[in-house]
Amino acid sequence: QVQLVDAGGGRVQAGDSLRLSCSASGGSLFRYMMAWFRQAPGKERAFVAGMTWNGKQITYEDSVKGRFTISRDGADNTAYLQMNSLKVEDTAIYFCAARRSFWETPSAAAGDYANWGQGTQVTVSS
Repeated sequence: QVQLVDAGGGRVQAGDSLRLSCSASGGSLFRYMMAWFRQAPGKERAFVAGMTWNGKQITYEDSVKGRFTISRDGADNTAYLQMNSLKVEDTAIYFCAARRSFWETPSAAAGDYANWGQGTQVTVSS
């Protein structure tokens, strides 16, 4: 099982960009389905973006389509979430998640992921 560490959060203004990273240790992310979730105050953890183990299928939650991009770098064993045109409603704690899986479509269900980062806070002000 890999251990995941999230980083890259911060406090920005609406319209700014941030890039979150999810670094893995204790093993390779090869053959892992990856995803990003977020949890706003008083709300449940929600799917943001997901990618299959081979990167061939990527899905996004509707509100982030065209603004966020999930990616992975096998060389440095890290996944990323590039967030552009940030909005106040994007404010949340962001978590990366992984599951060793050959599924052909990334899951949007938090319960399908076995490995989680500790979360990184993103705060967007108007």
